[in-house]
Amino acid sequence: MVKEMTAEEVVATMHIGELADRSQISLRTIRHYDEVGLLKPSGRTDGGFRLYTERDFTRLLLIRRMKPLGFTLEAMAGLLKVIDALEAAAPGEDVTDIRTELNGFIEEAARRRAKLEEQLGMADEFLALLRAR
Repeated sequence: MVKEMTAEEVVATMHIGELADRSQISLRTIRHYDEVGLLKPSGRTDGGFRLYTERDFTRLLLIRRMKPLGFTLEAMAGLLKVIDALEAAAPGEDVTDIRTELNGFIEEAARRRAKLEEQLGMADEFLALLRAR
């Protein structure tokens, strides 16, 4: 389901090529994210071309930042669902369960980051060994 865009969003939209350039993600990958439901365009032109907003761009950057940590597409979708639920929550609504899910993602991301940092340290040691020869 594509929601109606505001007049401001329509003016501030970009086509997939601009989104790809700005995000440094290929057209093919963005189309794949659309196919799997990870990043749906906010609208379409009369000719059927995808239109993206700044919110879509921000969402794509979040996805891009999850990739190096090795999150699966399913995990990415899960996090985006949590973020969407937090954004849609009414003021004063109990979001304890949603925050708990978000904290789980934060903990997992921190664990994966620590592992990457350890691997980077090993790569630095390896380079130092090679350079010392």
